Amino acid sequence: MRILRREEMAMQSTKRGIALFSSLTPMRSMIVVVAVFGMIALVCAFGCEQRAGVRPSAGAPEQVEAPGPPPPITDAQCIQCHPQQPQTIEAQGSKHKTEVGCQDCHVEHPPLGASAVPECSMCHSDEAHYELENCSSCHSDAHAPLAIKLEGDIAGPCLTCHPQQGEEVKAQPSAHTDLACNECHAAHRQIPNCMECHEKHTADMDFEACKTCHPVHMPLVVTYPDEIPSGYCGGCHGEALSLLQANPTKHHDLACAYCHKEKHKTIPPCQTCHGEPHPSRMLQKFPKCGDCHSTAHDLK
Repeated sequence: MRILRREEMAMQSTKRGIALFSSLTPMRSMIVVVAVFGMIALVCAFGCEQRAGVRPSAGAPEQVEAPGPPPPITDAQCIQCHPQQPQTIEAQGSKHKTEVGCQDCHVEHPPLGASAVPECSMCHSDEAHYELENCSSCHSDAHAPLAIKLEGDIAGPCLTCHPQQGEEVKAQPSAHTDLACNECHAAHRQIPNCMECHEKHTADMDFEACKTCHPVHMPLVVTYPDEIPSGYCGGCHGEALSLLQANPTKHHDLACAYCHKEKHKTIPPCQTCHGEPHPSRMLQKFPKCGDCHSTAHDLK
């Protein structure tokens, strides 16, 4: 009964639709037909887009391709935000200029990493100097590694790179032994003029003249060439030089270094030049030349 009832209702709806369509004017009928076919076309087009993988206008999830690996970063990109560091490296970079690029040291960068400034030990190791702590207390700018800041009394850290100088100053004690390295070397690689602390032996002396006789880290080990001016010696041995210059004998014409050869405080025996000028019996009675002839600087 229910099935018959539904069929009757459907037949009645169809009849009403035909009656309604029949009652329309030809123009209105044409509009209805066009609208129906338009709806059918839209439905077909929508279905084709879905089958072809075309993104629907709304409501469908977006399809995104998986990103590939990023291109490598170059030093040229680093300096767009850090222009000062390349200028410093160009002027004072030492091996940091010629041996490494930005990312050889700076392997991380915020926000992807917190260690933008690396530990020096990442590259520098296996030497006594590199075992020191707090590198930045002297090497304050890694982009100018040899622009070293020296504050306080510093000796030990310096000698890890300059051991020879440390050995010399300890093996040959002098007033220099008790000084910190930066007492003289106020800046790294700065070599002071001796006359900043010491008086000249003669008015014409300069720094190079000082070094001719006095090695700076063992200044009391005095050596000199044969042609060293006697005036330099007279700076410390003024009385001896005055006597020699006033002496009328042949000694007057000799330079200090002629007798006192090569090494300071060398005193040669008279026989080195004079042999045995007197009979052996006289030499036995007067074994010391100076008993008769006074000193070589005041020869009688």
